[in-house]
Amino acid sequence: MASREAGEELESFAAEVGSGGPVAVVGGRTRWEVGGACQEETRLVRAPAGVRGFDPADMTIRVGAGTPVTELDAVLAEAGQRVNLPLLPGATVGGLLAVGRDDVHALGRGRLRDALLEAVYVADDGRLVTAGGPTVKNVSGFDLCRLLVGSLGTLGLVGEVILRTWPRPLGQQWLVGPCDPVELRRRLFSPSSILWDGHTVWVHLEGHESDVEAEAELARSLGCSPADGPPPLPAHRVPTGELKADGFPGSYLVQVGTGSAYVSEPFPLPEPDPAVVALHQRLKAQFDPGGRLNPGRDPLAAS
Repeated sequence: MASREAGEELESFAAEVGSGGPVAVVGGRTRWEVGGACQEETRLVRAPAGVRGFDPADMTIRVGAGTPVTELDAVLAEAGQRVNLPLLPGATVGGLLAVGRDDVHALGRGRLRDALLEAVYVADDGRLVTAGGPTVKNVSGFDLCRLLVGSLGTLGLVGEVILRTWPRPLGQQWLVGPCDPVELRRRLFSPSSILWDGHTVWVHLEGHESDVEAEAELARSLGCSPADGPPPLPAHRVPTGELKADGFPGSYLVQVGTGSAYVSEPFPLPEPDPAVVALHQRLKAQFDPGGRLNPGRDPLAAS
């Protein structure tokens, strides 16, 4: 249950958003350019910040959307837990959910959207709306809150969320080598991440220390050796299927098993399917018919 203070902060946030004029939530601006720039006349507001409630036994945490993700991680670390959000310095919880990009561990940890159980957001008319539920096994109604993930704030401005948490792994190890990524994935039980640049593979193992060491020994037998961590991610995300072996400009890094890749040089992607475009337009018309929420942003253009 949210505290009275948190409830008052949400009411204040909703009042600041109001019901008229273009408006957008600003966080840490770590991915501010994703999906296009907001219109110049857009008024910027900030979401409430801070941990509102955390019971480690429930493995859920209630937090203001404006909370830095590093602050959230520090609170969870004290209880031996983590949340499935990219640990991007400067980024806020709400900003990461609005952009909706998985980090390099999506293969083993799952998708970022799976972390969100409930969201309290401000609708286009200034009302506070609660979507989802505070329990992991909540199955009632439509999964509305996860519709907000990756929407770039164009459907609602998130003020507070309840996130699912997971145990923090006791052991972890990065390895690197000229391995076959397909063979590596087939042979390893449950790697957290496999990255491939066309020549070299990076693999991350997480879990109980004995299990990690056993998996690391198998990876070493396939040509890997210990590494300090993953390589830097190139700037632009694209579907793996759009990579072409011949004539590809710049470097790339494939996130094996997730359908995503990162490229150093942007290149034109095919136009979205007309049915997908129509669906986005219908959602926007239902949630924000006046087009006042994050005007100028386009989730279909996010890369």
